[in-house]
Amino acid sequence: MSLSIQSLTKQYGTQKAVDNLSFDVEGGNILGFLGPNGAGKSTTMKMVSCYLNPTSGTAKVCGYDILENPLDVRKHIGYLPESNPLYYDMYVREYLQFVAGIHNLDNKTNRIKDLIEQTGLGKEQHKLIGALSKGYKQRVGLAQAMIHNPDVLILDEPTSGLDMNQLVDIRSLIKELGKEKTVILSTHIMQEVQALCDRVIIINNGRLVADDPIEKLQDRIKGEDEITINLTNNNIDINPLKKIKGVNSVIKSKEGIVLRADTKKDIRPDIFKTAVQLGWVIIEMKKEDISVEDVFQQLTKENAHA
Repeated sequence: MSLSIQSLTKQYGTQKAVDNLSFDVEGGNILGFLGPNGAGKSTTMKMVSCYLNPTSGTAKVCGYDILENPLDVRKHIGYLPESNPLYYDMYVREYLQFVAGIHNLDNKTNRIKDLIEQTGLGKEQHKLIGALSKGYKQRVGLAQAMIHNPDVLILDEPTSGLDMNQLVDIRSLIKELGKEKTVILSTHIMQEVQALCDRVIIINNGRLVADDPIEKLQDRIKGEDEITINLTNNNIDINPLKKIKGVNSVIKSKEGIVLRADTKKDIRPDIFKTAVQLGWVIIEMKKEDISVEDVFQQLTKENAHA
């Protein structure tokens, strides 16, 4: 097990920033670690990476305890914090050589060369870090987190400040890293979670409120399917659509004709049959699925006052 968190708690006075948190993560997984602001995400990541000591409980990284073996834990973790602290007066390559020296790497030159290529820093490697754009500074932070080839990568908002082209490159890199390493990804971009993560953990008020594979996360909440259809002529009698089994409501809107139905049955074949029987011509039919964002909002709202 690459990461095992056991009853991890961090208390400041009477407030519990992290409250009895437990979960395990195996290697070769990208874990989406989500929660609203103040939920305890950053505090958890700081404890796992030995920046903070827990009030109680513990965590193990590759079998090493964060309290008993903090140096061994640090050897196996790469950490990119949200603040991304860098030495702005150092050049990119100089900074990576400095970090490689801290880790006592044997073959620093080749490792730095590979990382610069991986993170797309080739054109910027001889510039001062302080002169870089925010996106390239983020790439430097990612390179320093990866330089010692750690088993566990903790990335707190790793794509913050990147443009669309940079986003695609860094997401592709994270996806590739997740095939071999344990990647813990904290982000507020829900599309990123759906694109990258194998599993999602959501915490709120320091407590675990969801822990599911990405494809099953939508099952955490029950609701209605929303299906929008557009016909060559939307000015029709909608009563036949209301008679379809499972349909709860039908309304006309500026987007088209919107049907809400139970999630247990896919009503789209019945809509098509009804249209054929009545001579309607469907030019578009769109089903709105429950997204990670929907699940996140409902679960954190439900537990906001727990």
